[in-house]
Amino acid sequence: MKIHYSLEDLKGIKNPVVTTGSFDGVHVGHKAIIRRLKKLAKDISGETVLITFDPHPRRVLYPDAEGKDLLMILSQKEKIELMEKTGLDHLVIIRFTKEFSQISSSDFIEKILVGMLHAKIVVVGFNHQFGHRREGDFEYLYKLSRTHGFEVEEIPEQDIQNETVSSTKIRSALLTGNIQRANAYLDHFYVVKGMPDYAQQSSTDFNKDIFSLSIEENVKLIPPDGVYAVSIACKSFHSKGLLSISNWELKNNFLSDNIRIEFHPLEADCPRNKKEMTIYFHKRLRDPGGNADTGFLRAQMEKDIREISDLIY
Repeated sequence: MKIHYSLEDLKGIKNPVVTTGSFDGVHVGHKAIIRRLKKLAKDISGETVLITFDPHPRRVLYPDAEGKDLLMILSQKEKIELMEKTGLDHLVIIRFTKEFSQISSSDFIEKILVGMLHAKIVVVGFNHQFGHRREGDFEYLYKLSRTHGFEVEEIPEQDIQNETVSSTKIRSALLTGNIQRANAYLDHFYVVKGMPDYAQQSSTDFNKDIFSLSIEENVKLIPPDGVYAVSIACKSFHSKGLLSISNWELKNNFLSDNIRIEFHPLEADCPRNKKEMTIYFHKRLRDPGGNADTGFLRAQMEKDIREISDLIY
């Protein structure tokens, strides 16, 4: 997959089959669009192009309303990694600014999709809107496609257990600690990447190291305070783990620096070389805290470890 950070860098793409949107989460609905994109590109010997935006448009356009406290399901790095796994040919990341938001839907189609990309087919998700004040939609795309000679296709909403999937629903599930529901919507484990730092050895007689985790982006959505069953990976290192989150709060529309994320690898000694770790969330086990008595903590951890062993194979 080739990554483009400029619209000027889009020359020479063969028979482009294009989609556009935030694609936060790369969830089952997004994957349906990408699968269709790839099928259409194969049919015309073309290349797939996905145009996305950074930061999220709502954070720029509505900082005191829809964009206030909006946290991202995926960091930029996580999104790129998931996009690479889909087999896309081109990922275009446009820096979203207020100036860019002034581009009308007709100019976006005529100057970018047609003028720069020479799109052959444009694929959009259900109820997709674009352009200044979100004035563009499928019907408008279809109207202009007849003038400019490209095809347009709309992908219907995707359902999981009779519930329509959306990034908003995934955020809601994560923010209430419903990890398993979020994972079902995503069709992959919820992921958090960060730099680990050795903190201390457990004081509960389990002889397990405790590591803290630092997150690079303060708009990344971290689940609420609690104890979680996770998998931990770093290159050749893999382990089941127990992770705790505390001091979750938002400050000035961003995740507070006071948040504490700590994890215990349960199966192997975690390397202390400060290589980036990937944490895969399986389930929220319980609320944090409780009785500070050492015996109680030991019994609670034994219970947590048994549940993790039954849950993660």
